[in-house]
Amino acid sequence: MLPSSIHILDPTMNSVPNQSSCGNTGRFSLDPEFVARYAETKPPFGFNGLGEIVYRRTYSRLKVDGTREQWFETIERVVNGTFRRQQEWADGNMLGWDACDAQRKAQTMYDKIFTMKFLPPGRGLWAMGSPLTEERRLFAALNNCAFVSTSKMWDNIDGARPSKPFVFLMDAAMLGVGVGFDTRGAQAAHAQNILVGNPHSAHARTVTFTVPDSREGWVESTGLLIDSYLAYEHVNYEFDYSQVRAAGLPIKGFGGVTSGPEPLRELHQLIRHTLDKHIGQPLSVTAIVDLMNLIGKCVVSGNVRRTAEIAFGDPHDPEYIDLKNYDVNPHRAAFGWTSNNSVFATVGMDYSDVSRRVQKNGEPGFQWMENARRYGRMGEENTRDTRVEGANPCNEQCLESYELCCLVETFPANHDSLDDYFETLESALLYAKTVTLLPTHWPETNRVMLRNRRIGTSVSGVAQFITRHGLNELRTWLDAAYARVQEIDSHISELFCVPKSVKTTSVKPSGTVSLLAGATPGMHYPESRFCIRRVRVSKNSDILPALEEAGYFIEDDVVDKSSMVVEIPVDHGEGVRGLRDVSMWEQLALAALLQKYWSDNQVSCTITFDPASEGPQLNNALDYYQYQLKGVSFLPRIDYGAYPQMPYEAIDEATYNKMARNIKSESQLHLVRDSEMKDAEAERFCTNDSCTI
Repeated sequence: MLPSSIHILDPTMNSVPNQSSCGNTGRFSLDPEFVARYAETKPPFGFNGLGEIVYRRTYSRLKVDGTREQWFETIERVVNGTFRRQQEWADGNMLGWDACDAQRKAQTMYDKIFTMKFLPPGRGLWAMGSPLTEERRLFAALNNCAFVSTSKMWDNIDGARPSKPFVFLMDAAMLGVGVGFDTRGAQAAHAQNILVGNPHSAHARTVTFTVPDSREGWVESTGLLIDSYLAYEHVNYEFDYSQVRAAGLPIKGFGGVTSGPEPLRELHQLIRHTLDKHIGQPLSVTAIVDLMNLIGKCVVSGNVRRTAEIAFGDPHDPEYIDLKNYDVNPHRAAFGWTSNNSVFATVGMDYSDVSRRVQKNGEPGFQWMENARRYGRMGEENTRDTRVEGANPCNEQCLESYELCCLVETFPANHDSLDDYFETLESALLYAKTVTLLPTHWPETNRVMLRNRRIGTSVSGVAQFITRHGLNELRTWLDAAYARVQEIDSHISELFCVPKSVKTTSVKPSGTVSLLAGATPGMHYPESRFCIRRVRVSKNSDILPALEEAGYFIEDDVVDKSSMVVEIPVDHGEGVRGLRDVSMWEQLALAALLQKYWSDNQVSCTITFDPASEGPQLNNALDYYQYQLKGVSFLPRIDYGAYPQMPYEAIDEATYNKMARNIKSESQLHLVRDSEMKDAEAERFCTNDSCTI
């Protein structure tokens, strides 16, 4: 029986703040005495130190004094940033601000993050409370993923140019936001007989555009070039790249180093090459995906390092289905890898042809929009979300065009009781809902997000929970927790005076965030219970001596001479099965259970299958599960052989025990002050091997 009322964020271990620590004036900050209690506490990072190494590399930002944050300081930054945004909202809308109540909630949120019961998305751990949001106000960077449709690219809505979907994807990707897109603009161009123009004609005037040395400059130049073909402006653009910084310089705020102008110059050349072939013809499906993929390749080369794209197309269109057949499209081999490709499947369709393609290389994936529009949790009809048009790259959030999503990750297996998990959900939703208060620099995005307030409260460590407690207990927890989430959302929405979220729960594939907590990612089982995870660490990092002292095996990186490779033995937990022991059918059944009892958005599920024994069953599997899922992708299990310093290597229990015995349990890694003058390179969107490039 669920409680009939909610007391949001009643702290557990925290004392009630006194009036002097939460006075009603001034900018919000956590009580320094409260934070100091965590300074010497060893964080419960997972997997024999892997979680802490990943944290140091990915989320520990440079401080003003030139040293890197420690875990207790990162959480302080994130929680302060979260509650300062709430304070701005309350003050800006004259709602009133209860500083003592905020201090209580903030202290509870701090403890829940410190103890890895929930974590903000990697984007939030890296950006919330940093100069990126505090000073530059780039709140879009707090979101994981987005979707944009090309269906209305020709409609000139509010003066938007045909390039709008392309520049949105580029801008978002350069902020680390993964983007899904569709190919409907090609159908619209054919239906309306809209032809690609010729900017090289005798009537065109030549204009030189000097590219500013900024994200905005790269995006603007790309939009101008695309519109010179698609907007009939009779302008032939030439570009001056002299203002773009040379390669190898640090990127302030985002981490990494500059790439110089070459990736942008190459993008411009390839856009011209792509569109020149279409002059006098309607824009094709291939051209839309080529342009999006070329932009993704440029962003990767431009030292955002990773981006995520997913394309959606017609399952009955041979042109789209063959995009990753490089015998048919050899020109795409150089950049086709930049997106996963899925189809807009329809319930009841014939899956035989696409199943044969999936059996070969795992693509396309499947998205059932009629299920996404009709249902919250499967079987529960929901009429509030009928305007969704696609999904994000990892396919856990159905989205409207130009909509973003913020995901938070909870770890049920890290809780002693359902009541404990309920308290964690209160903090997790409060973080996610706060992000929906923050405007982006895209008006069309703000219009959708202000209305929908969509969030994605995710679960990870599912395989570990099932192993310890059983499938029925998981179902019981998730069903009860979903009801609690709706109550919490109602309370927080009333507190902020905003609409209830159109949808609230999802299952993300996770990535580095779950590593911090020692959890298996999302719904997925690990490749093996025991493995070696290898992580690159800069030779200049102060944590290297501490890692060596702690007993980790460290060797020179065979690829990057400025780095060392650290080997960490990982045990995913007593009784946790490796993926080879979990059939395709069991994985599909688990995804369906999560879609029914937890996720009102979607479940990101990459189903691993044996091509020989299970591949011929794909058609039957899709026939059955089209009624139980909103989206799914498949991955054939292929042995690519071993190579030096593989990031993941399955091992047996004896090898694990031998390696683990060398690691000192009293390691003081968490006390090391890293002074390497290089900012963390953030996790981009929702990292996972199934949806990143």
